[in-house]
Amino acid sequence: MELILKKDVQNLGFKDDVVTVKNGYGRNFLIPQGYAQLATASAKKVLAENLKQRAHKEAKVVSDAQALAEALKAIEIKIYAKAGGEKLFGSITNIDIAEALAKGGQEIDRKFITSGIVKRIGKYSASVRLHRDVIVELSYEIIAEKA
Repeated sequence: MELILKKDVQNLGFKDDVVTVKNGYGRNFLIPQGYAQLATASAKKVLAENLKQRAHKEAKVVSDAQALAEALKAIEIKIYAKAGGEKLFGSITNIDIAEALAKGGQEIDRKFITSGIVKRIGKYSASVRLHRDVIVELSYEIIAEKA
């Protein structure tokens, strides 16, 4: 089943991509949730026209995302957490990284941050997807909180 994505879908594609999925996934999840529409001939023509009109706007969005990426690289992220020796009491997730970025002055939604769950003190890296073409690697450090 061919579909045109209306929104970004994790591990499938980005908005306005034409993707092929299994019938049940498209019919029972993507279309009812509003993530996709059927890729008919007329829908493909409308999509091509919209993409042509949006091409010059896209260049500005990409340059803004690259400027934000440079600003994010300049932020030094240190997350303080309670720990017993090297092990943390709890874990550090995307939410904690998003909060640390917000304290640094950059609001990034946590769903665009990919880091995994960290349960030890040390230096780690996370990737932030600002645009389909702009993905930035951030390094952050987890430090034991002093009692």
